[in-house]
Amino acid sequence: MKHEIAHDLGEAKAREITDKALQAYRAKFSEYEPKLAWKNDKLAEIACTIKGMKIGGTVEIAERVILLDIEVPFMLRPFKGMAIQVIEDEIRKWIDRAKAGG
Repeated sequence: MKHEIAHDLGEAKAREITDKALQAYRAKFSEYEPKLAWKNDKLAEIACTIKGMKIGGTVEIAERVILLDIEVPFMLRPFKGMAIQVIEDEIRKWIDRAKAGG
């Protein structure tokens, strides 16, 4: 199930702030080896390693929402909500900056 983060920035600006947010996430949590690879203008694959287990998923940019779809190994399922929340918080920070003109 995809998690939606609403925005009113348009696709181009949403991609820009999502990229900045995920780059900040990568710097902040470098010990988890986060990776980001844009497949096209609207779709990125994300991945990290926690306790030797890989977590992966996608971030998709749409006109009014940013969609997160995270796949978590069974042993880490209790942390899925936390992982989504951390990513969403970072994206929301950048949405607020963009709205404030930054």
